Amino acid sequence: MRADARRNRDLMVAAAAEVVAEQGAEASLEEIARRAGVGSATLHRHFGGRVALLEAVFESSIAGVCARAEELRDHPEPLRALTIWLHGMVDHIATVHGLGPALVMSAEHGSQCHVRIRSAGRLLLERAQEDGSVPADVDISDLLTLVNGIALASGQDAGRAGHLLDLVIRGIAPAQA
Repeated sequence: MRADARRNRDLMVAAAAEVVAEQGAEASLEEIARRAGVGSATLHRHFGGRVALLEAVFESSIAGVCARAEELRDHPEPLRALTIWLHGMVDHIATVHGLGPALVMSAEHGSQCHVRIRSAGRLLLERAQEDGSVPADVDISDLLTLVNGIALASGQDAGRAGHLLDLVIRGIAPAQA
């Protein structure tokens, strides 16, 4: 892909993530194109339609979550790294909320995405457990379930979601509070 085409594609995926987070999976494709600074025809040429664009948003968000975990892997404060990543997960969930029903992903594809996220988070959790800041009986699946519940209960209120997540972190790591 040419550099300008790649840049346009990245702009459209970023704009789509923003618009979908605000308006849901039925967001206007014209609004997405407008925010990306491209024409509607360019958007359709790159993605062909709504489902392909939404899949690209989902994949981009998954890749971002996993890359962020990798960046935080050597953070000097393992609990802080885990906390930063979990806050990013709240943002991820807000971005992809409502995409599930709109996407025609196979169960295998969805399962692979969850495996990638759990693996990324597990590395950070294990570091926090190794340094004693998080008890050994805390499981990444449990944390992700809590984060999902917080994100869904908070809706578009990022401040509320962050506050609730901080309460959860204090609950699993009370000695660090």
